[in-house]
Amino acid sequence: MNLRIDGRDIQARPGQSLLELVQALDLTGGTLSSRPLAAKIAGEVFTLNYIPVRPQQEEGEGSTIRRAMAASQGEVRLLYYRDEPGKECYIRTAQFVIFLALGQLWKDARVKMSCTLGSSVFFQVDHCPQLSVSVLKRRVQELVDSAIPLIRRRVNLQDAIDRYTRSGQEDKARLLSWRVEPYFDEYAYGDFADYYYGEMAPDTAYLTVWNILPADGGFVFVYPDDTNPDVCAKVPSMPNFFAVYNEGERWCGLMECETVADLNDLTGSGRIRELIRVNEALHEKRYSQIADQVCRRGARVVMLAGPSSSGKTTSAHRLATQLRVYGKKPILMSLDDYYIDRDKIAPGPDGKLDLEHINTLDTDLFRQDIHSLLDGEEVSLPTFNFLTGRREWRGDTLRLNPDSVVIVEGLHGLNPLMLPENVDKNLIFRMYVSPLLPLNLDDHNRIPTSYLRLLRRIVRDYETRGSSVQRTLDMWDSVRQGEKRWIFPYQENADVIFNSSTLYELAVLKKHIFPLLTAVEPEEECYDEVRNIVKVLNYVQEADVDDEIPPTSLVREFIGGNTFYRKD
Repeated sequence: MNLRIDGRDIQARPGQSLLELVQALDLTGGTLSSRPLAAKIAGEVFTLNYIPVRPQQEEGEGSTIRRAMAASQGEVRLLYYRDEPGKECYIRTAQFVIFLALGQLWKDARVKMSCTLGSSVFFQVDHCPQLSVSVLKRRVQELVDSAIPLIRRRVNLQDAIDRYTRSGQEDKARLLSWRVEPYFDEYAYGDFADYYYGEMAPDTAYLTVWNILPADGGFVFVYPDDTNPDVCAKVPSMPNFFAVYNEGERWCGLMECETVADLNDLTGSGRIRELIRVNEALHEKRYSQIADQVCRRGARVVMLAGPSSSGKTTSAHRLATQLRVYGKKPILMSLDDYYIDRDKIAPGPDGKLDLEHINTLDTDLFRQDIHSLLDGEEVSLPTFNFLTGRREWRGDTLRLNPDSVVIVEGLHGLNPLMLPENVDKNLIFRMYVSPLLPLNLDDHNRIPTSYLRLLRRIVRDYETRGSSVQRTLDMWDSVRQGEKRWIFPYQENADVIFNSSTLYELAVLKKHIFPLLTAVEPEEECYDEVRNIVKVLNYVQEADVDDEIPPTSLVREFIGGNTFYRKD
């Protein structure tokens, strides 16, 4: 069969792998940034160990072209670390090597993937007083140098459950007990077997850029830098973020819901209703504590920021409600109204408008207005008309009275460019909102915080804007790039970080999103992204408990029924 790999033609023989074809074309690369890690074929991501044309299996039976290859008509696109699926492939490879090394060195240790810290991830290690980062690094390097082939194998599901139970990996055995298919795919080396829900590099030697740093309670594994994958990323100091994530894990213990298997048990027993009530009570208590902080400091302006689908709007309203309890008169403002006219925004190199860029906001006018408000002056407020793409002045004015607190919601709320000069900084309180979901699939597989935000956005865009899954996913990469540039670098500037995740919402969102996802066809460009979402949701039991979710809940912002959006 004739294949076209990154624009270059080559004839594929039966039984020949993509890796062999890439090597024949001299496309293997000498550094991580130039080395392909996987391939995309007809909307799906495949390992480079993938064989496009199966060899003859039985006498009289000819070679068979694989389904994806036939669908793509032989077109193959190589994926690198700069591509999100390529990066994820590299990270899964790192997970395999790390857990293999830990299992060989300290068999009794319980190791859990925890939170990400920039381009690094914290591994929590328990029952291992002899843990040594230097010993671990040496063993990881030995495994990398061994170039262990990473070949996926298919095993009987019950056999896998029994084996994981015997090896003490009860978390994985419990998760697999919810699997519907009678088989399970895993990677293995010696007596170690595990799975990370996606493709890996062809072998462990691909893991060329990494570092391991000591940390309280475990260690930090450092990934390559996103902008220059040939060097390790710098690990930022994120004490506030880490503290909030630890608080989330404490909430998991309090609500007896640390893994998806725990959530499924609560759903099956009906106790998920109690989980909803406790989770919502914890949120309400946290909003009350933040309102107390604002009032004790005498702040007059709250700058509330967070990434897409983090629940900023609901958080602004719920904080406003709590401030009313303290006798304050909260006023809601949106940074969106400070957008400059669309025809005054210069397009980027790709010819498109980058609406995530801070230069799309009139930062000078915003700083001037906040300065004037804090000086007791009256200001005229703009309104941005999203239909015309222009800013309008409709006669709206504002002057603060002694009890007023302005809550300003927007993506760039924590950016220093938004803060007026020559004002008492105590008058401005900064709040960061993000769903830092501490729920894991199992100890070795965490659910990224961006995953929950993406589910929320898909449901909301469909329910309120009529957007398809394809359209939302098409925009998601641009949204994520904007967050990395304009939001995440400033999250530690916040006076408080609010974790807007709820432990129950995966079970609730599944009912709303699963029919949308399963309608996506394999030939569609977004199919692999959809398949990765479905892989997680396949383990989650759907919960029909919308009636238990209060109208002020953050979850209501996405599934509908949020009282703050009512017009009457």
